[in-house]
Amino acid sequence: MRKGNGKSEVKNLDLEHELPAAEGEDMGSTSAAAGGPVPVAGAVSEIEKVKVERDALLDRLARLQAEFDNARKRAVREQQEFREFAAADVIRAVLPALDSFERALKAPGGDAGDFRGGVELIYKQFQDALQKIGVQAIAAVGQPFDPRVHEAIEMVDTTEVADHQVLDELQRGYKYKDRLLRPAMVRVARNTGG
Repeated sequence: MRKGNGKSEVKNLDLEHELPAAEGEDMGSTSAAAGGPVPVAGAVSEIEKVKVERDALLDRLARLQAEFDNARKRAVREQQEFREFAAADVIRAVLPALDSFERALKAPGGDAGDFRGGVELIYKQFQDALQKIGVQAIAAVGQPFDPRVHEAIEMVDTTEVADHQVLDELQRGYKYKDRLLRPAMVRVARNTGG
């Protein structure tokens, strides 16, 4: 080691690889006799403090990592449970209409008017169930064509209605809480008469 002032030598001292002092010999006299640095008692205690602090920080880091991992797993589990409960609410809302279909199929054959009335009642139950969960039908017939919510299947030449007006709805479109589930499939007027 190079000689210098005692303070710089203490900083370079590797205490983990230093041999312990012999019995009855104090550390200062051995180092001085060997011509090595003289460790300062305050430096050794400061190194011990830093080691303790390092160990505490490593322990804290390990605990924080475990807490983060647990929080991430808990969030994934809660999202899955939320999806399952949301699906259960939708199913619960549709079950009365399904019950009505079962009753209609078990009923003895009768008047066609009664059958149609039963089917209309079931249709109304389905609409009510969908409305409860936030599903809305998209208005189409008689409306101006809107490519954001309508899908044009056919253009029909006519002079009876305005240009680009929806003439007919082939399949109803739906929104769920202002988000498009599916566009309405429509026929659109093409008025070439001006």
